Amino acid sequence: MHPNESNLSVDSQVPASVHHNWLYRRVALPVLALLRMGASPEKLAWSLAVGLLIGINPILGSTTVLCLAVAFLLRLNIAASQLGNHIVYPLQLVLVIPFIRLASRVFNTAPMPLSANELLHAARERPLALSRQLWLWEWHAFILWAIFAAIAIPVIALALTPFLRRLLKRVEHHQYPLLASTQPDNSPH
Repeated sequence: MHPNESNLSVDSQVPASVHHNWLYRRVALPVLALLRMGASPEKLAWSLAVGLLIGINPILGSTTVLCLAVAFLLRLNIAASQLGNHIVYPLQLVLVIPFIRLASRVFNTAPMPLSANELLHAARERPLALSRQLWLWEWHAFILWAIFAAIAIPVIALALTPFLRRLLKRVEHHQYPLLASTQPDNSPH
């Protein structure tokens, strides 16, 4: 096999460039696979919406466990919710500070200093006070996020459902083939 060749081939009806796109391989193909395995568009839409919103919650390090717990409790598709969760990970990092800043305004708490020097000084001089303040900022940001998520999850789920229904119809008509393996089939026929 040539070093640039892959052990995966693309159905001849679909342009190869479509399949090499990161978004297609990492997002569309898993969703298509879930649809082909029998997941309903409605359940997938809710699962993705939950994952997308939990993925941006302001408590760093909590998204995977929180997403698993919510998907399990609501009997959602865990794979789809984790897919949504991991897709938005970069957004979580971008949105932490805005959530904290907005929450400090809404809950009328001390604003978070954005200077590294100020935070280091507070950590050296008043570590317990800083940890209490950090907890307060995180808690308030989490409450604000939860209110936002309670509104946004149904909106996103309702927006995704018709799209996933159309996608399912195309999958049923084989208009979106998955990547097929070109390795020889050694199984007995």
